[in-house]
Amino acid sequence: MAKPVRNANSTQILSSSRTFFATTKTSMGRALLQSERNATLLIDVLRSYVATGKFQLHDFVIMPDHLHLLLTVTGDTTIERAMQLIKGGFSYRLKKELGYLGEVWQRGFSELRVGDRKSYLRHREYMAQNPVQAGLVDSPEKFPYCFTYLAKQKAQGLKPANFSQHLRHD
Repeated sequence: MAKPVRNANSTQILSSSRTFFATTKTSMGRALLQSERNATLLIDVLRSYVATGKFQLHDFVIMPDHLHLLLTVTGDTTIERAMQLIKGGFSYRLKKELGYLGEVWQRGFSELRVGDRKSYLRHREYMAQNPVQAGLVDSPEKFPYCFTYLAKQKAQGLKPANFSQHLRHD
C-alpha cells in the first residue's frame, strides 16, 4: 500500500504559504503541561521560533496533556519541520533547564490543512473552547495558556506583550 502524501510538500501546491491546525500529545498522556512552569516554558519556545520567523503562529492552546496550534509555514519550511522545532525545542529546554528526565512527547503529531476562512475560524473556536470543554475554566479568556488570554493581557498593557505582538490575530 502506498504511503499517503502529507500536505506539507510545497511543490505539490500552488501557494508556498500553508496554514495548518496541528495537535501533538504528551508521552503516555501525562499531564506534563498542566504546571505553570512547564506551560510557560512551552510558550517561551513558541515565542522564540515566532520571533525568528520560523513560522507564523495564529493561535494556540496548551492543555495539560496536549497542544493545539494554528500556524502557517512558508517557503521551504514544512509542517514536519515546524513541529520538530517546537517539540524538540521544548523537550531540550525542559530537560536542560528544569531537569526533567522522562519522555516528553508522543511520537508524531496530527495536522489538517486549513484551506479557507471558514475552516480557520472553526479551528480557532474549537481551540478557544477546548479548556472550557475540559472543565478547566468557564470562559476561554480565563485560560492562561492560550492565545486569547495573552492577547487580552497585551490589550491591557500587561506582560507578556512580547509574545502576542508576534502573533497574527486574524
